[in-house]
Amino acid sequence: MNADLRSEGRGRALVLTIDREAKRNALSGAVVEGIAEGLNRANADSDIVCIVLTGVGERAFCAGADLDPKSAPFRMDAGATRLAYADLLRAMIASDKPIIARVNGACMAGGMGLLGAADIAIASDAAKFGLPEVGIGVFPMMVAAILQNRLHIPARKLTELCLTGDPITAAEALDLGLVNALTPYADLDVAVDAMVEKLASRSPTALRLGKRAMTAMLGMDWDAALAHAESQIRLVALTEDAREGLASFAEKRAPKWTGN
Repeated sequence: MNADLRSEGRGRALVLTIDREAKRNALSGAVVEGIAEGLNRANADSDIVCIVLTGVGERAFCAGADLDPKSAPFRMDAGATRLAYADLLRAMIASDKPIIARVNGACMAGGMGLLGAADIAIASDAAKFGLPEVGIGVFPMMVAAILQNRLHIPARKLTELCLTGDPITAAEALDLGLVNALTPYADLDVAVDAMVEKLASRSPTALRLGKRAMTAMLGMDWDAALAHAESQIRLVALTEDAREGLASFAEKRAPKWTGN
């Protein structure tokens, strides 16, 4: 039982909800651990199509690290080579199941890392986004890596966000590609559920292999990425789902995916 993170099935999705409303859904060690456990559970369950990550209430998706020394997930061990939060970001990016960020409110600091590591983001049009770490004498190191190398936020804008700590609106976040879509808070669940249903209609095998390939190609130059894509399309073409997809298209019927 994790008091800081709720985990529940909703349709074909596993919904992970940060449950620390009084702390603006700040990251604790238990939250980081709970999200990681949820990813493992979802990836092992063939009935789960995707993961939805969100926060309780309307005020905040995630305000970043809990600055209480007793619960901060960023405690620094000089002898450690990896941090739990960084490992969580790695696990989110490596997840076989797509992750939808349901951005219900303010998304700040480490919350921006969760947003960047998710595959799709649907946000309340009242949400705010920012990297305020410089205001307390630190810097969004790991979040900057995600936003720079995965989302490719324009360099000058990302530098401004990191150096000033000033927040931006949901409309600005949409323009920068931080989120896929905006909706009034009252319609947020409708929009997220529609995305879950859309993903559920797609081949689980194609989603899984495609996510892996896209992640692998992130760090490659053009020639290497194209060569990797060539090898992966051959692999996808050999799957049962690919054969079923072609057959269903020819027979003008809905496909019956097996996930193989």
